Amino acid sequence: MNMRSLTRGDGVVIGAAVVLFIASFLNLSSYECPPGINCSNYSAPNAWDALSLLMSVFLGGIIAAALVVVGRTMPSRKVLGFELGQFGAAFSVFVLWTAFWTLIDASNAGASLILGLLGAVLLAVGAVGTPLIPALKAPLMGAPSPAPQAVQSPYGGQPQAAGQGYGYPGAQQQPYGAQPGQPQAYGAQPHAGQSQAGQPQGGQPQAGQAHAQAGHSQAGQPQGGAPAGDFAPFWFAVPVARPLYGEDGSPSPIAELAPGTWYLAVEQRGSALVAQTQDGRRGVLQDTTGIQRG
Repeated sequence: MNMRSLTRGDGVVIGAAVVLFIASFLNLSSYECPPGINCSNYSAPNAWDALSLLMSVFLGGIIAAALVVVGRTMPSRKVLGFELGQFGAAFSVFVLWTAFWTLIDASNAGASLILGLLGAVLLAVGAVGTPLIPALKAPLMGAPSPAPQAVQSPYGGQPQAAGQGYGYPGAQQQPYGAQPGQPQAYGAQPHAGQSQAGQPQGGQPQAGQAHAQAGHSQAGQPQGGAPAGDFAPFWFAVPVARPLYGEDGSPSPIAELAPGTWYLAVEQRGSALVAQTQDGRRGVLQDTTGIQRG
């Protein structure tokens, strides 16, 4: 469950659930004590004394809020073929409908019904309006800045600071195929000081080796030094939650990219990107507007 996928609209939904929970303990009706009568022992009923009202408005609203939030953080979960967020949004409209007509029908509405209607309005606005209102689409929590830490270099090399290795967000990216510490274009011939694959590091070739190397072409490198492509993998973050579709073109999303998390773009297909999540899943990000490159 990725909490950074929550939006401001989800925050409104959570706040509405808290309001409904508090309202369920308040008086359903208001009353005035007649003069000369001791009303200290009189206790007005609350929502917990009316089961139908409790389940349809107060607890129903809390359940609707839970479905919306869980559906946002776990988009692959479904109930009866519907996504949890869709099911929760429909439930929130029913809660608002019931709370409105219950308040209209009450002769002496108490604080519970009034506050309950307010919470139902907030719940419906947050659940239904989040996909429609840009202000509610904004992430609830911003993306954290990568903390510097030591990164162990492969093959027993010296540790280096985070942000200096290939692919780390904010680092200077090295072209694919370049030697560590010496950026060069993909497919370019190695410099004279660089050792070839399979030769000891730091050793100077003997005369016989120099003649042997002169007779052989550089294995595993494109002829002519032509670049293999203009695209280089990079890290990016999305401004709002966006679906990630399968590479086979299926219409159902396989994952949801959440704001505040870095993802790796491994391929470009027109205006779309093939992205890889932290758990290794790959898919196509069709909407790339406003992404933040690392």
